[in-house]
Amino acid sequence: MTTFRSALVCGLGSSGEAAALLLRSEGCNVVALDRGDTPELRQRAAALKASAVCAQLNQEHIPAGDFEVAVMSPSIPLNSPWVAELRQRGIPLLAELELGWSRHRGKTIAVTGSNGKSTCVKWLAESLQAAGLKAAPAGNYGPPVTRVVREQPDLDWLVLEVSTFQLETCREFRSDIGILLNIFPNHLDRHGDMATYAYLKAQLFSHTLRGDCCLVPPLLLESVRRQSGGAGRWETFGLAGHATWRFAEGHVEHAGHAVADLRGTRFDNAILGEAAAAVVAALDAAGAGPAAAVQAARAFTPLPHRLQLVAEVGGVRFVNDSKATNLTALAAALTMTPGRVRLIAGGLPKEKDFSSVKDLLAEKVETVYLIGRSAPLMAQAWSGAAPCCETGTLQAAVERAAADARTGETVLLSPACASFDQFKSFEERGRLFAELVVALKQNGIGKEKPTGVSHASS
Repeated sequence: MTTFRSALVCGLGSSGEAAALLLRSEGCNVVALDRGDTPELRQRAAALKASAVCAQLNQEHIPAGDFEVAVMSPSIPLNSPWVAELRQRGIPLLAELELGWSRHRGKTIAVTGSNGKSTCVKWLAESLQAAGLKAAPAGNYGPPVTRVVREQPDLDWLVLEVSTFQLETCREFRSDIGILLNIFPNHLDRHGDMATYAYLKAQLFSHTLRGDCCLVPPLLLESVRRQSGGAGRWETFGLAGHATWRFAEGHVEHAGHAVADLRGTRFDNAILGEAAAAVVAALDAAGAGPAAAVQAARAFTPLPHRLQLVAEVGGVRFVNDSKATNLTALAAALTMTPGRVRLIAGGLPKEKDFSSVKDLLAEKVETVYLIGRSAPLMAQAWSGAAPCCETGTLQAAVERAAADARTGETVLLSPACASFDQFKSFEERGRLFAELVVALKQNGIGKEKPTGVSHASS
């Protein structure tokens, strides 16, 4: 474990604050900075100053100082002027995730992928706990890694959700068990192209040792193994018969035998079943066994903003899937939602081609209510598959969809876009959706209407 005499922390979000406090607890002289200057940041800076951290807001440039390392918030891209200054001065970059991991005394499971990471991390952590082990989630899902290791130093297992934003500045990070769930177009606004994005995902395994377990879908095995160069033990998971761990008919199978019965759980479907195979495989590698996975699956409470039923108003279901920030997640939501759908989509686009979901829209969706910056592009791409209404705001979309919806239909918020054009986060977007739906219910809007004729048969 490398300790530092002086460090710079770039970004004062929750991960930056946690990193600064961890470093300071080790006796390091810490300067923490942020470009912003909001009431929330001022409160955070004041708390850091009380712990003898030099916190600076409204900073355009890197301050003078002989810093041994710069701990990076995942929100700061590599093309940032700050990164250019740091590299020019020869100050090494370090991900907050790696800083926290380096202080962890136990073992680590790391999960990455385009979709489904948070659900897997939650399920894994709860399964390990069910097996009697000390485990905690952290990273993109849960608290920052540096906070968890400082507050829970005796964990058996650290279960991490890892993004490409974090992998960009990891140097030595490795996990005892690594899972790459999938790779779909995502974050191309930051990474530029799919080749770069896929390469970064593969770096989860770049420092694996011979005894480490690397879990990937069969179709990604060769490319990921080649790009990572890791020395771990590779296994595959999925729906296909040649996967090492396979989901079929409500069970996870291994070596031709059913090892986990997930029938009747949230994971008993083709969409989540693939992830279930990965989770059971990881728990087997961890020595926890499939019984713990089944126990946790049967008690599993879905995460907020992931196909979360908010309410039923006048016979219409309102479902919050604000976490669906790409087209693949939207497709999964539509596939798993029964009956006809009134879809609310749009926001800050991550992808340029929206055509991949047109057939599914034609099959499932009555009307699309479009919000945010991507609305004109989505309307142009989808108008031949389903009627599109550019409502602009989420409030207008909810009100219009509620007025149009008929008994038995679902109003589904599944944006297929990031939220940052209109909201601080996908959580804020989901919370507003829920508040609007609750207001509809309280105001008695959405009285039962006759079941509509399906768009597919009209």
